[in-house]
Amino acid sequence: MDKYTDLIHQTFDFPTAEFTVEQNELLFNEIPLMELIKQYGTPLKLTYLPKISSQIQKAKRLFNEGMQKLDYQGTYTYCYCTKASHFSFVLEEALKNDIHIETSSGYDIKIIRSLYEKGKIDKNTFIVCNGFKHERYRKWISELINEGFVNCMPILDHLGEIEYYKEHVQEKTKLGIRLASDEEPKFEFYTSRLGVRYNDVIDLYEKQIKPDPKFELKMLHYFINTGIKDTSYYWSELSRFVHKYAEVKKVCPELDTIDIGGGFPIKTSIQADYDYKYMTEEILRTIKRICNEEGVPEPNIFTEFGIFTVGESGATIYSVLDEKLQNDKELWYMIDGSFITNLPDAWALNQRWPLLAVNHWNKEYRKIQIGGMTCDSQDYYNSEMHSFQVFLPKVPKGETLYIGFFHTGAYQEQLSGYGGIKHCLIPSPQHILIDRDENGKLKHWQFAPEQSSDSMMKILGYQA
Repeated sequence: MDKYTDLIHQTFDFPTAEFTVEQNELLFNEIPLMELIKQYGTPLKLTYLPKISSQIQKAKRLFNEGMQKLDYQGTYTYCYCTKASHFSFVLEEALKNDIHIETSSGYDIKIIRSLYEKGKIDKNTFIVCNGFKHERYRKWISELINEGFVNCMPILDHLGEIEYYKEHVQEKTKLGIRLASDEEPKFEFYTSRLGVRYNDVIDLYEKQIKPDPKFELKMLHYFINTGIKDTSYYWSELSRFVHKYAEVKKVCPELDTIDIGGGFPIKTSIQADYDYKYMTEEILRTIKRICNEEGVPEPNIFTEFGIFTVGESGATIYSVLDEKLQNDKELWYMIDGSFITNLPDAWALNQRWPLLAVNHWNKEYRKIQIGGMTCDSQDYYNSEMHSFQVFLPKVPKGETLYIGFFHTGAYQEQLSGYGGIKHCLIPSPQHILIDRDENGKLKHWQFAPEQSSDSMMKILGYQA
């Protein structure tokens, strides 16, 4: 029977730039995973910090080369949206690359202040403040503006939001408006709950922004939940948005920027399946063409990349604890973790990531289901992006199989919560950070240990 290594080589163009195998053990970005497992154990979360910087530089290069090729007259600015991962090590790595920040809630402003106090950002850094804003969020935005953060920019999400800034902001303020896009045709409702209706934008500018000398409308914000995709839906919504930009630009000379939210996707399979260069150039062509038709200058472009920034830096490693044959054909590998608690998108959205065995590549493979440790029937993983099945090596008697889910660096802790209380009291796994020193040599250290039972008992009120 074919070995696991044969299956992978027959299915994919393998090895890849980030996945290689040496002595039947997997390397991820040249990281020998078995060495980490031997030192730290499983379950294990890891973040490879250099990948964050390389993703940022990749997007910057794509847009700058596309602008040069198409003679696009605007500038390009990269923003990281903190909601993808709020961890300090993510922000500090990202900020090494001359980027700016997008926020989505009030407590994000506390992160902004911490970064400023550490000298990671300054008062010229763009802080694009998105989201529906309750009073605390508006208050902290206003305080930043009044303290001289000259590029702290509230993105108005509904018609009444500006009233708070009229009352509480004393300094000249740059504003943006988020436009309420139409959702995908298969979505449960037609128009996004977030943003200002297209028909209300001109009126909001003429009556609320233009008459007040404190305010300057600089940006219109475009966001599609699905992210950037080569679909008729995406191109239709982008064209509609750019036409509205041109309409507003004709009555608002200071408007000069569009913000493209919902960024590049990441690889959900081992093989690259996304033409970033084509999509970047097509976005630029669409904007340039419509602006030329409308007789307005091409806008500066901001992008907000969250998943693209941090997603491919992460991996989650498990041990197979045991196997269970539940009927004539359904074989289960039971892991030392949970999808519901560790990788909630797998449970909630049927999200799939690259899945590979870490060891035993020279063993025969078999079709399996993967089961998590909770008592919930939904705690499983049984299909791949390229297949309706999962295949992994047979577990040799007396030995342990380790498996890795890759590109899991975005949103999973934000959705499941870090620490705290989780389903069936499954603890948060330990988290390891990996970097390279000035000579390119790998170094790694523990960011946080596995969550303790004492911390849970305290939260639940059983211990003082």
